[in-house]
Amino acid sequence: MESLLGFASYYRSHIRNFSHITSSLYKLCSRDVVFEITKERRNAYERIKHDLKNAPVLILPDFELPFRLYIDAACSQGLGAALYHRQIGDGEPREGVICYISRQLKDSEARYGATQTECL
Repeated sequence: MESLLGFASYYRSHIRNFSHITSSLYKLCSRDVVFEITKERRNAYERIKHDLKNAPVLILPDFELPFRLYIDAACSQGLGAALYHRQIGDGEPREGVICYISRQLKDSEARYGATQTECL
């Protein structure tokens, strides 16, 4: 499990909400946890496999264009952010991903409200 998570973590900037998805899998790496595959862990494993195969192409930042930052701190397991640019491709405007950032919350941070968590 540690090898899988290490490999997937290398590509975490390509996977939206990486820390939220993998939080149940990281718990299996602890010594005091029984290695049990639950439905939640199976779904997390399948989601990581899917996201690694279908990760979006990241774009380089263009400092002439405005940036858009989306923050998600709604869950009690982790927080994430995504940095976007609005591009015009094929005559239609669309948002291109520059990077994804995510991490798990510490035990004390998990008790914060949504507004406080988004400020982290």
